[in-house]
Amino acid sequence: MILSTADAVVHEELSFPYAMNSKKQGWMDEVRVILWGPTEKLAVEDKGFQDLISMLMIAGIEVIACKACSDNFGISDELEQIGVKVQYVGNLVSEMLKNGWYQLTF
Repeated sequence: MILSTADAVVHEELSFPYAMNSKKQGWMDEVRVILWGPTEKLAVEDKGFQDLISMLMIAGIEVIACKACSDNFGISDELEQIGVKVQYVGNLVSEMLKNGWYQLTF
């Protein structure tokens, strides 16, 4: 799942519940959430959003942030401090798609 909007309501009502249910209900074998662009800023600025990210990680969902974007925003260290894995994701996403992963974007 790729999250790029800074609209917290979209994540609270749609993307996070879907990711959580996909994992808990076994709808998908593996679930990853990738924070990209404006969503990364939201993750470091909004404590409620950080709590939701923590819930995903506790449930066993890998949360990754795009290093290129977070470096541009100057927030890579802050993302790592809240437990988000920060890495370059262009190649990762491409490989996931080549390997049959489904992509859902918000």
